[in-house]
Amino acid sequence: MRTAVIERSTKETEIKLELSLDGSGVYEIQTGVAFFDHMLTHIAKHGFLDLRVSAQGDLEVDAHHTVEDVGIVFGQALKRAIGDKQGISRYGQAIIPMDEALALVALDLSGRPYLKFQADLGKGRLGDFDLELVKEFFQSVAVHAGMNLHIRLWDGDNLHHCAEAIFKAFGRALAAAVRLDERIKGVPSTKGVLE
Repeated sequence: MRTAVIERSTKETEIKLELSLDGSGVYEIQTGVAFFDHMLTHIAKHGFLDLRVSAQGDLEVDAHHTVEDVGIVFGQALKRAIGDKQGISRYGQAIIPMDEALALVALDLSGRPYLKFQADLGKGRLGDFDLELVKEFFQSVAVHAGMNLHIRLWDGDNLHHCAEAIFKAFGRALAAAVRLDERIKGVPSTKGVLE
C-alpha cells in the first residue's frame, strides 16, 4: 500500500495527515477552516485518495498558517507515499467544469517543484477563507511534493464554483499521475530517474 502519515508541530499549527494513494475517496477532514475542509474533500473524492487531516492552527490570527502548513504536510505525504516512482504514470491533467467555471490542472511528478498559477480569484473571502490562500496551498503542495503544477482558470464568475473546479481538477489530475501502469518498467523518464 502506498501510504504516508505525517505529523508537523510548530508554534503556529499542529497537523496530522494520513494518506493512501490507493484508496476510494474516503475522507475525514477537520482544519477549523470550513471552506478549506470542503475543498480538501474534493481532492480526496476526485483523486480516489483516502485522506484524514486533523489541524489546529492560530485561526485567531487568520487561516494563512493553517492552509499553508496543511499544504506542506500534504505535499510531504504525497512524496512519501509515491516513493521511488516505479511504475507511476507521472503526468496527469484534467479540465473540469463547475457550472459557469472551467479549470485546467496539469501536473508532472518530476521531482522539480514549480507552480504556474493563472487564476484570478481576487482578494475576496468565502466564509472564513481568503481566496488568495488557494495559491498558497498549491504552492506548498508543489514545493514539498516535488511537483510541476500548472493551474489555469479559463472561465467563471461565481468564486465558489471557480475554487471548487480547481480543487476537483487537481484531484483528477493527481489520480492520473499516481496511477500505476504495468507497461512502465522502472520510472517513466529517459534519464532513468525522477528527482
